[in-house]
Amino acid sequence: MYEVTDLVIGADGLPRCAWGASTPDYAVYHDTEWGRPLHGDDALYERMTLEAFQSGLSWLTILRKRPAFRLAFDEFRIPTVAGYGDTDVTRLLADAGIVRNRAKIEAAIVNARAALELPDGLSALLWSFAPAPRPARPASFAELAAITPESTAMAKALKKRGFRFVGPTTAYALMQATGMVDDHIVGCHVTLPPAAA
Repeated sequence: MYEVTDLVIGADGLPRCAWGASTPDYAVYHDTEWGRPLHGDDALYERMTLEAFQSGLSWLTILRKRPAFRLAFDEFRIPTVAGYGDTDVTRLLADAGIVRNRAKIEAAIVNARAALELPDGLSALLWSFAPAPRPARPASFAELAAITPESTAMAKALKKRGFRFVGPTTAYALMQATGMVDDHIVGCHVTLPPAAA
C-alpha cells in the first residue's frame, strides 16, 4: 500500500512509523506521546533528563524504567531535585530500578539547579529553539538529521547556562519527543495538535 519502508501497517491496521510498531511499549509511546507538543518546566525537565540517561542505551530501556525514574526523582519536580545532595546521589546509585550512572545522576541534579535559575523557565527556553514547521512530513527517516542548527543552538545555550549531558544529538531527540518538530513519517496515522508555545 505504501512505498515507504519506514512506515508499516500494524496488527491493528494502522500505518505508523516502523520503529513505533516494533514493540507494544513503543506502539503506545509512538501513538500517544512521541511528537506531541509538551510544555511545562517539570515535564520538559523530565524528558531532558531521560534523554540524557538514554545516551548510549536503547530508548526502550529508559521507557520501561520510566516509572522507577519518576519515583526515584520525585516526579522530576525541579525544585525538589535541585535540593538533592550526596545522600540522594548515594540513594540513586543504589536504585536498581533506574540507570545507575553517577555522571548522569549528578547531571540531573545540576540541570535542575540550572533550570531554577532561568528567568522565564525551562519550557520557554527550550521552545525558543523550535523551528518553523516543515511543509510536509518526511518520506523516510533517511531525510532526518540527528543534529540540526536548532538543536546545536539549543545545546550551546543550555551548556552556557550550566546544563550537562545535553549535546546537539540529545537536544534533537528532545525536540522530536516533545513536538518541537514533527518527525512522524508521511502516512503515519498519528495526527498532532499545533505546536504553539
